[in-house]
Amino acid sequence: MAATGRDAPVQSATADREIVISRAISAPRELVFEAFTEVRHLSRWWGPEGFTTTTRAFEFRVGGEWDFVMRGPDGTDYQEWITWTELAPPERIAMLHGETRDDPNAFESVLTFEPDGAATRIEMRTVFPTKELRDEAVEKYHAIEGGQQTLSNLATYVTEIVRKGAEG
Repeated sequence: MAATGRDAPVQSATADREIVISRAISAPRELVFEAFTEVRHLSRWWGPEGFTTTTRAFEFRVGGEWDFVMRGPDGTDYQEWITWTELAPPERIAMLHGETRDDPNAFESVLTFEPDGAATRIEMRTVFPTKELRDEAVEKYHAIEGGQQTLSNLATYVTEIVRKGAEG
């Protein structure tokens, strides 16, 4: 008997425009969430391996903005801009991310923070305006590897905080 459309797995309407990255981090959810909410934390871990982040403006609230520059290992500066569209501490952050406030190619990201035993599972779901922009981010800017490295940097940063706290 031939399979019908009803038997096919359900796929999100945005699947061809999405990147989804997740990671378990050995730290409490509140701390992992806090690492995204305070500029003193963000500048210590944000970005892929070898990148640094310099913040020009930061206001963590719905409608607030984070204006920053990421410098790559080769010295190239990348202008970045984020505005937060939803905040539900310590469970969820939604944001719009582009090069500038008026960037027509800005993409939406939703981060969820779920308890996973003593750890936290973070999921970063990014939806681009078009499949072509998603493909360009993956192929030209290595968005999947960069996202994985960023979450690895976050894990290293917050687990070090936990370790230092345990030491006294």
